[in-house]
Amino acid sequence: MEDLLNEYLAVLKLERNLSDNTIASYRIDIRNLLRYSSERNIQDENLIDYKLINDFFKTLSDIGVTGNTSARYLSSHKGFFSYLARNNYIERDPTLKMLTPKLSRKLPAVMTFDEMDSILQCPDTTIPLGLRDKALLETMYSSGLRVSEALALHVNDILLDDEIIRVTGKGSKERIIPIGRSAIEWINIYLRSGRVFLERRGKSQNVLFLNNRGTKLSRMSVWKIVARYVKEANVMKPVHPHTIRHSFATHLLEGGADLRAVQEMLGHADISTTQIYTHIDREYIKQVHRDFHPRGG
Repeated sequence: MEDLLNEYLAVLKLERNLSDNTIASYRIDIRNLLRYSSERNIQDENLIDYKLINDFFKTLSDIGVTGNTSARYLSSHKGFFSYLARNNYIERDPTLKMLTPKLSRKLPAVMTFDEMDSILQCPDTTIPLGLRDKALLETMYSSGLRVSEALALHVNDILLDDEIIRVTGKGSKERIIPIGRSAIEWINIYLRSGRVFLERRGKSQNVLFLNNRGTKLSRMSVWKIVARYVKEANVMKPVHPHTIRHSFATHLLEGGADLRAVQEMLGHADISTTQIYTHIDREYIKQVHRDFHPRGG
């Protein structure tokens, strides 16, 4: 299938004179679907059917990929399979029944990298609470954490030398996630120059992100923190803490990251509605994060 993909992209380049960036986007979109197929032991292009592609898009929806990105994926897939059908490489085009409007309406908003970056620049890092906010936002974006997961972090969950964090997710399931160098830097600074001023003996209990009373932040506090910096950054779209998680997933996938690796980082137990994921080597996950997260290297 990789040979067919290369042939298709060469035809696009020669016949339609598309830019290198556009060709690269097509390659990423189609290759993610081919990986998804391969993980189900489907190596024959004729066995890629409507159900498999539909499951792929349900997976994109589950991890919060934006409607525009899903529409681009589908456009890439339709072009590829239409080419295969026209040239008799496959018996039928599996994308003919695929529709985008329903997917697009259900998918959440996502920020661009520039919007996310502008929010990350807002906290006042000369004061302890500003350092906390900076470290919190960097950590949530770097590792795609749910609010509850970020609030449950303890100082000893941050394994900075290994560039990973230990997260307790839904159902008390623990997972290990890579964390980018920017987040590592700001957590270190927060621990040295922020948290020590917020900590209260007998109250803080080794919780990482503390409020000004020395106890664990509340969910509402995180909502207010995000809302404050969204306003300061002049980001003109609805943004809440979960939007940061959606942005994490979308930015990784748009960079070319493996869909299954992104799902493992997010802590989704199912790669589709029918098949449970298999474990991915931790070093591979870390390498995907370093290679494809905007602040991972």
